[in-house]
Formats: sequence, C-alpha cells, structure tokens
Amino acid sequence: MATRGGPQRKGGRPGLGKASAKPKSRAKAVPEPATVAAPPAGPFRLGAVPGATPGKWIDTWKTRMPRTPLELVPLLVAEQRGAFERGEVDAAIVRLPIDRDGLHVIPLYEETTVVVCAADSHLTAADELTVEDLAGEVRIVPRDDVLGVDLPGTEAPRFAAPATTGEAIETVAAGVGMVVVPMSLARLHHRKDVTFRPLAGAPASAVALAWPADGTTELVDAFVGIVRGRTANSSR
Repeated sequence: MATRGGPQRKGGRPGLGKASAKPKSRAKAVPEPATVAAPPAGPFRLGAVPGATPGKWIDTWKTRMPRTPLELVPLLVAEQRGAFERGEVDAAIVRLPIDRDGLHVIPLYEETTVVVCAADSHLTAADELTVEDLAGEVRIVPRDDVLGVDLPGTEAPRFAAPATTGEAIETVAAGVGMVVVPMSLARLHHRKDVTFRPLAGAPASAVALAWPADGTTELVDAFVGIVRGRTANSSR
C-alpha cells in the first residue's frame, strides 16, 4: 500500500537525497623568510687631504652602515696619488689637479684662496686683497704648497722654505711675511695671532672624491651614493 509523502528511500528518511561531502581544507603554505645579505665587513678606508671636511658624510655612513667601520686615513697632497697605487685607501678626498689615469674623479667643491698674515698686519685694513696689494710683501711658500700660484711683485724670504703650511703660518705669526693658501687650510691652522683675507682674482682650489677605476666595490659605491646625496632607499 502506497504511503503519503512520496516514495521512501530504503533505510532512510523520505525525500532526502545523498548528502554532499565537504571539501578537505588545504593548509596554507608559509613563505620562508627572505634572506638578508650581511653588509661587507670592511673597514672602508677613506683618505683625506689636509683641510678636507668629510664629517657630514662620515656621520651618514655611521647611520646607514653601523656594522661596517670607516677608517679615516690622513693624506698629504704630494702623496695622494701614491696612496691609490699602494692600495692604502679605497677612496679619498683629494685636491685637484691629480693624475686621473686609472681613477674615477667627482668634483665636490671649490675653495676661496686667502692671504694669511699677522693679526696686526697692515694687510688687514682691507676686507679683500688684490695681487697689487701684495706687491713688495714677503711671500712664504711652504714645501707642501697646494696652489702653485704665481704672484708677481711679491718677494721671496731669505730663509729656507718651511716644510709644512703649519710651520709657514707659525712664521707669519711672528710678524714675518704672509702665506697664500685655500681657506680650509687657513682655518685648519687658525691661531689668535694671525688672520686671513680673501685674494680677489686668484684661482680657487678644487676638491674632489677619487677612487680606482677598477676598485668600485660595494663599499665604495655606498660612499659615492652618500656624497651624491642618494637616500638609503634610492637606486643607483
């Protein structure tokens, strides 16, 4: 006898179909952490001639490269080229001109040429001097002179040239002669008994960053980027 509600499934409740199977959940793959390359151990050896002021670049280096030390290597201008040939520095702040063969060179800035004289010298009467103002003055040219500027009308001293600019300025402080140097050297050897005045019309002294053309390492490239003003995240 037929029952109400439609046909019955054997062994089951009336009107119900086969239950669908639930899909198996798949475990999500966990990405492996990216490998961060360690910075080069260093140190990065930066040469610098007297008067160079790389302080702001060194501070930036310490912030960006805290695990890579920077060694500042003092250089005499007369030995700046030899420092590269001897492998003593990775890069250097040099004074131009320099033999550029085998080097990359980036000009940085130019310095005003000044006359260093005794604090009570009559040359201090003017805020700026001309070559004509120096006629008849004793000009001391130290053996480490970096300008090579000819000043007609000046007189050579009657004593041997001092070995260094610092010694020449000590002589000037005693009231003997004057010295012509880039402004940074006048500031480097500043003393209370001397002062300086800009020399109008004199050629400026150019300062540059240089490094071996075949020695552009990761550390050199990092320092060049700092000097050029690249940010920590900017590309080359």
